[in-house]
Amino acid sequence: MPRRRSDNGMKIKHLVVILSFLLASTFTYAQPLPKESRVPGGIAIIPLTGLNSSIAPSTWYKGNRVMVIPSKGTQYSDKSRWIAIAGIPLSAKADKKQHLKADTTSFYFDVKDKAYKAQYLTIKNKRHVEPDPEDIKRWRTEKAKMLAAYKSWSTPPQPTVQFSLPAKGPYSSPFGLKRFFNKQPRNPHSGLDIAAPQGAPITAPATGIVVDTGDYFFNGNTVIVDHGFGLTTMYCHMSKIDVKIGDRVNTGDRLGAIGKTGRVTGPHLHWSVSLNNTRVDPILFLNQ
Repeated sequence: MPRRRSDNGMKIKHLVVILSFLLASTFTYAQPLPKESRVPGGIAIIPLTGLNSSIAPSTWYKGNRVMVIPSKGTQYSDKSRWIAIAGIPLSAKADKKQHLKADTTSFYFDVKDKAYKAQYLTIKNKRHVEPDPEDIKRWRTEKAKMLAAYKSWSTPPQPTVQFSLPAKGPYSSPFGLKRFFNKQPRNPHSGLDIAAPQGAPITAPATGIVVDTGDYFFNGNTVIVDHGFGLTTMYCHMSKIDVKIGDRVNTGDRLGAIGKTGRVTGPHLHWSVSLNNTRVDPILFLNQ
């Protein structure tokens, strides 16, 4: 009998050691976040200090609702119960204080200036540089559809804060380039271009719901996926679309194939990331 007590004691001791290890692992685990970059086209991560309610505070920036997630497991857990992850528009000025409001509390943050390079492209289809009235009418209709998708607000059980790459290939045009088409200035590049062969697969970088598809004038064959809490991704110039509106996709699921539809100079994927209806640099969300 005494020997059995000793054996039981040893088992209990080993169990305590194992549980202690697991608990330590749990509390030291750091939840991944996107890379913060407080520049135009970047991301601001803001601890909502003093807001300790059990419900995430309703948070807004420049008229758009902002993603708020629990700080537990992040490097901000000792500062606040909640953190806001806000996309900064390319039009943001470095000399102007940025105002974010959570419930009735105001938070302010600075933006540093960033000089994006210029890119000059020659477009063979002249209508993609100087659209005729019917083209403009079509583009306005498509723009309204895209805006509605960008403003999607869903609340999945877990927020998405990091992505995998949706296609394999070199980056042919980075985010934020000051663009000139046939020497005429146009809006800055609002996505990341990935060069890949015609027909190569395009896959979902994270779980989400397809909220829009279509053949657009400038973007060609397009898919938009809602990942929740104001985070959406867009895929343009596809040769083929393999999903439909309402489809749920998981990381790695096929969305379609690389193409050269719309305003392009060759086959590639234009990948755009929108956070609180603001186009931001996709590189900041990559988990590599």
